[in-house]
Parts: sequence; structure tokens; C-alpha cells
Amino acid sequence: MRVVTRVLIAAALAFGSGCASTDWIDRTLVTVDVTGTWYGTWTSGWGLLFELQQQGSTVKGVMRSTTGTSQLGQAGFKSGPIEGTVAGDVFRFRQTNGTMEGEMTVSGDEMDGRASLTSSRPFSLRRVDSSAHPDSPPR
Repeated sequence: MRVVTRVLIAAALAFGSGCASTDWIDRTLVTVDVTGTWYGTWTSGWGLLFELQQQGSTVKGVMRSTTGTSQLGQAGFKSGPIEGTVAGDVFRFRQTNGTMEGEMTVSGDEMDGRASLTSSRPFSLRRVDSSAHPDSPPR
């Protein structure tokens, strides 16, 4: 009986210390606002424009090509709506009418990460319309 009690106490302490982790809190809090117009290049210099609206942790918007669509179309890219979420300083998105998806780390008016269409590649965006977003809350 004493051994079982000790094992239960040790398990409770181990699980309890993991639940209080700062990383868990950082992942669930929304600490950035991605509302606005973002421009970047993705693989082989393809220009992409994101127009995003954020409400809480939910993001909706449109992704458009600023490069000739024939080259992008051959790779399977389609302009169209995207949906995403923000957790901490990470913006995750997926294209709702195609196959592109990505995960970006946001820092002010820049975000860097990876996006995939047929394969995962580095990707960067810069906010070009900073007047469209309120100041991000402090961390």
C-alpha cells in the first residue's frame, strides 16, 4: 500500500510540473496580430501576396500570386482563400482550395518559416500595409 501511494504521489508531481510549463502557455496565447497585407517570395522567386484578417486566434484571408501564373500553375499553385491560426508567435495556414500549407514565426512586420506545395521550402513574408493592424500586444 505504501509503495502504491508513493508511486501515485511521484506520478502526480511529474504530471503537475509538466502542466505548468511556460512553453504550453506561450503556445496557447495569441501574442501577435497578422492582420494586413504581406508580400514575399517563395521558391524560385515566385511572388506571393497574403491579405489577412485576424480575430482572436483565427485568421482568414486570400493568397495571390504576383508572378506569372503559368509557372506557378504548373507547380500546382492556385490563388485563393486561406485559413489559419495564431498561437504565441506562430502562424499556421492552409489553402482551402488547393494544397499549400505552412507554418511561420512572426516577429513584428516579418514572418519566416516553411511552406509546402509539392515539397516544404523556406518562405518569408514582410508586412507591406502596416497601417492595417493594431499594435501587437506585448509579450
